[in-house]
Amino acid sequence: ADALPGVVGAVGDRLDVLFDSGIRTGDDIAKALALGARAVLLGRPYAYGLGLDGQAGVEHVVRSILAELDLTLALSGHASPATLNPSVLTEEF
Repeated sequence: ADALPGVVGAVGDRLDVLFDSGIRTGDDIAKALALGARAVLLGRPYAYGLGLDGQAGVEHVVRSILAELDLTLALSGHASPATLNPSVLTEEF
């Protein structure tokens, strides 16, 4: 995630940047979008859901992650991911 703003800045509007590294929660999605990613890719969460309960497990994982994203947006005062930007993030110390 540290390199994401630099990549987004380097490619500008010429390319859509997709983020695929360590996305596990709705919070992770919000952070990646705030840092400039146009979309995120989920791999491991899908695999966990699939292994647990097949298609129903994958559907549950997707619903859960989207619910977490909705909650994160609401708690941060955003109605849409489109309004996220780096200023909504804080650094951990």
